[in-house]
Amino acid sequence: MPFNRRRPYSNLITPVSYIIDLAIINVFAYLWPMHLYERLLFHSYVTLAWVILSIKSGFYEMYRYTKAPVILKKLATQFFFFFLILYAFIGLFKQPNISRLNLGLFFLSVFVLVFIFKFLNYYFLMTYRAKIKGNLRYVVVLGSNNKTNQLINMFEKHGEYGYRVVKQFSPKDDKFEFTDFFKYVEKQNIDEIYSSVKELQNKEIVKLISYADNNLIQLKFIPDNKEIFTKDLKLDYYEYLPILSLRDIPLDDPFNRFAKRVFDLMFSSLIIVFLLSWLMPIIGLLIKLDSKGPIYFKQNRPGFKEEGFGCYKFRTMAINDDTEMSATRNDPRVTKIGAFLRRTSMDEFPQFINVLFGQMSVVGPRPHLWRQNQEYNTTIQKYMLRHYVKPGITGLAQAKGCRGEIVKNEDIVNRTRYDFFYVENWSLLLDIKIIWQTVLNVIKGEEKAY
Repeated sequence: MPFNRRRPYSNLITPVSYIIDLAIINVFAYLWPMHLYERLLFHSYVTLAWVILSIKSGFYEMYRYTKAPVILKKLATQFFFFFLILYAFIGLFKQPNISRLNLGLFFLSVFVLVFIFKFLNYYFLMTYRAKIKGNLRYVVVLGSNNKTNQLINMFEKHGEYGYRVVKQFSPKDDKFEFTDFFKYVEKQNIDEIYSSVKELQNKEIVKLISYADNNLIQLKFIPDNKEIFTKDLKLDYYEYLPILSLRDIPLDDPFNRFAKRVFDLMFSSLIIVFLLSWLMPIIGLLIKLDSKGPIYFKQNRPGFKEEGFGCYKFRTMAINDDTEMSATRNDPRVTKIGAFLRRTSMDEFPQFINVLFGQMSVVGPRPHLWRQNQEYNTTIQKYMLRHYVKPGITGLAQAKGCRGEIVKNEDIVNRTRYDFFYVENWSLLLDIKIIWQTVLNVIKGEEKAY
């Protein structure tokens, strides 16, 4: 007997979410006292801005397997740019009488309500699928190996995803016929087919794809154990020719680069104006009193695309000729005030100037010495991938405690692993988390900060 199921409301989830979010925005825009003289213009502006941003950021692209951190990332991205666009309205349309405070309260109210609705919707759907067994998708698995078994176990373990495996087929079975398989899929009204690549020949894959396309059934492949399939693959089309890329770098996207640059400018400007404007003269005076030499130390280091730049630091060592040698524990070159600056990471503060110049980012892989690039380029796998993005004042490796002297090979391997993860998984939310963890590490103190 075929499964009797209908999901007439599944396709309405995204449109309804759009309507509710836009209703929240426009109701608050109407009720909030912001001294709007062009009310219709403002409503049109915020509505259009919200729709364009949500399309660009994929704000409503939610899947059954989407995790809560991904939703938080989408919320952070959407509202970060919505905030900028919201205040841009004042200058763009010459509206000087708008209350900046009430505009900010309007933004905060919208954020809170959309945040609440987003997660209520998320947890309602999860509960509905797991407890009530509603909004299910019925699937068959083609293949019998470790990968397919892992997939089936995952579906059974995570009932909140809403996948029910109806049957598993093995192409290696002597009795297996594609004709019978297709009849079963039609009879049972299957929604999705998950097929192992390694158990099919090319002509069988073509036959399977043709059937899925002609019958409007989603077909998804489980990659085999070849090394290439362990990477994040990106599919592009050059006219009509499909091209697979080995990795998708988020910061290759102009929109993401712009977002990161705006964040860098805003964050570094706040640090320079409210902290360094009075702290840097004090540190400079202490450095001068402690030892002879300049206050700042400028060193050429490899940056974005391995282009050299002058990296600024507070001078923490006595004048010496070993500038290409990293500091070691109890290094005699380090001055008294230099030891304190290194322990608190305050020696890196002048690099906020590098951020303003566009040579560095607040967060990114730390800029290594040229000597280290030459040494590890050929010995550490994927080491040079760190140059796909701008170097940072702090980074994921530093937030995870991988900093300081490289004593054994494992030290640089771990740093490279974290740098590689950051390059392939960048987000504004990840940057904020790294900054916060860095601050906590400085407060607690770090063993390798010398």
